[in-house]
Amino acid sequence: MTKLSLANLGEISARASVPRYRRDELSPGIVHIGVGNFHRAHLAVYLDELFNRGEGHDWAIIGAGVMPGDEVMRQTLKEQDYLTTVVEQDNELSAARVTGAMIDFIPPGDRARLLARLADPSTRIVSLTVTEGGYMIDPATQMFDPQHLAIQHDAAEPLNPTSAFGLILRGLAMRREKGIAPFTVMSCDNVPHNGAVTCNAVAGLAELIDPELASWVRANVAFPNAMVDRITPATSDRERRITSDVFGIEDAWPVFCEEFKQWVIEDKFPQGRPALEKAGVQFVPDVSPYENMKIRILNGGHAIIAYPGGLLDVHFVHEAMEHPLIRAFLDKVENGEVIPTVAPVPDTDLHDYYKLIVRRFANPKIGDTIRRLCLDGSNRQPKFIVPTVRDRLAAGKGVEGLALESALWCRYCFGTSESGKEIAPNDPNWDRLQERARAAKDDPSAWLAMEEVYGDLGHSPAFRASFGDALRSLWQEGTVRTMTRYIGS
Repeated sequence: MTKLSLANLGEISARASVPRYRRDELSPGIVHIGVGNFHRAHLAVYLDELFNRGEGHDWAIIGAGVMPGDEVMRQTLKEQDYLTTVVEQDNELSAARVTGAMIDFIPPGDRARLLARLADPSTRIVSLTVTEGGYMIDPATQMFDPQHLAIQHDAAEPLNPTSAFGLILRGLAMRREKGIAPFTVMSCDNVPHNGAVTCNAVAGLAELIDPELASWVRANVAFPNAMVDRITPATSDRERRITSDVFGIEDAWPVFCEEFKQWVIEDKFPQGRPALEKAGVQFVPDVSPYENMKIRILNGGHAIIAYPGGLLDVHFVHEAMEHPLIRAFLDKVENGEVIPTVAPVPDTDLHDYYKLIVRRFANPKIGDTIRRLCLDGSNRQPKFIVPTVRDRLAAGKGVEGLALESALWCRYCFGTSESGKEIAPNDPNWDRLQERARAAKDDPSAWLAMEEVYGDLGHSPAFRASFGDALRSLWQEGTVRTMTRYIGS
């Protein structure tokens, strides 16, 4: 076994692909906030591929974090020269590559150093992955929340920001004061219209500090929308062990992911960008059709299999796809209710896309877990499920399958599986969700009263009836009989 480091790349190259470029010939062009697994399996991989082509060497990444937990990641990666082993796992493939696109990582507490890097003219893109719940969105309105505690802090202390958006805004303000053109802000998170949402967060904070600055941000800073896609589970001892046993690499935080990856992004980069189209990125005038397809079919599909899987004590996602009942449930809801709401996508057959999604979900090597898919439903359901319900109802169509999905989520949040096993907290709002779920056992409307999730859908007679019937059946007859009846209906 060989410890991952720059000095050991020659030895590692016999077992995994390694960078074909010299790290000391890279210079930074991107600051990335939120160095998690998805970033290291996505943006960092695309850049690594471009650098291997001998291009874009002035676009290396400087990592940054704003959460205390980011320091653990920084220290881990620093000890291996900021290299990452990315293990791509497909049904017929298992291959490792070492990526070296990130050349430094600013400590989370060193705001002065981060702001200096943001103000540096060489920084032309600031990218971020801060999760779906990290965009300061009011759950009830799905709009920017100026009352968020982090926003209130940064509005009161604009020269000493602590949030990602406060730091970005301060960096932009410093550039404006110095006459330096603003960098592009590029969200890589799985959020609908992520560029517009990021703009609302940065400009919304600016409105609380200086309305003129807010106007300048909206008029001068580019926030391209993007659709990002690659299934990337969390790293556990399982992944470390496979990296060691199969590839002979000692990596304290490897990243496992599927072979498939996709990135569709609007081409809005006034200060330039790396030629990522040469690495497979698709630049388009409007990302909305691709985004809508992915969020509804893939992310919605994850939710559809997650909660029955959680209630039936299924551990891995591929095991859920092997369960006849869960697989049949996914097929019926997707084909009957989800896909019909998806608008046409250029050069894409939606049913072929769904077949690809099924193949990806069924990948036995990826090691993705049902618990990860169940995580953070209070932030994910309003983005991935509720819009589809709304469109179905507006078209006068039935929502029995989607209502059952929502009832399964409610039943999951009660906190016990069908076998009586306790479900550990799995949402930032777990206590509140559990309280609602327990009240809904006798009164289903208590769950639908969460306007931050359902908005006015909780008052829809059709949705209330379908949801109530589904939840009552789950409690009276159980998950298996309820799903069996739906599938056979």
